[in-house]
Amino acid sequence: MTKPKITMTADVVTVTPDGHVLLIERDWPPFEGEWALPGGHRDPGEDSDEAASRELAEETGVPVDRKDLVPIGRWDKPGRDPRGTYITDAYLAVVPNDTPVAAGDDARTARWWPLDNLPPLAFDHAHIIAAAIAA
Repeated sequence: MTKPKITMTADVVTVTPDGHVLLIERDWPPFEGEWALPGGHRDPGEDSDEAASRELAEETGVPVDRKDLVPIGRWDKPGRDPRGTYITDAYLAVVPNDTPVAAGDDARTARWWPLDNLPPLAFDHAHIIAAAIAA
């Protein structure tokens, strides 16, 4: 029996003190055109927090040092990603109000959303945001 390929990813819940969260509009399937947390695949030899920091900067232009990321949990429920077995380490980052963003890499758009008025989110990202806010 063949073992399923396991893909490791990292996502970042980036929030401001005034109650906004940074989301990207995905530019690729799955969930192309839908809103999601910035994040993505870990590169070979890369730590999870390093991947989170890199992906955040690549997709939104927001630099956050990996030492400033707060771990909020691991998401690994089967079926959470239609591409296969994906395990995500999620982190919280707090940045100043009005931090500028610029979409890049896999993002069509990057923008701040009020935490109390979020759009429908891809994957299980609504659960990740809820866990970050509760922490």
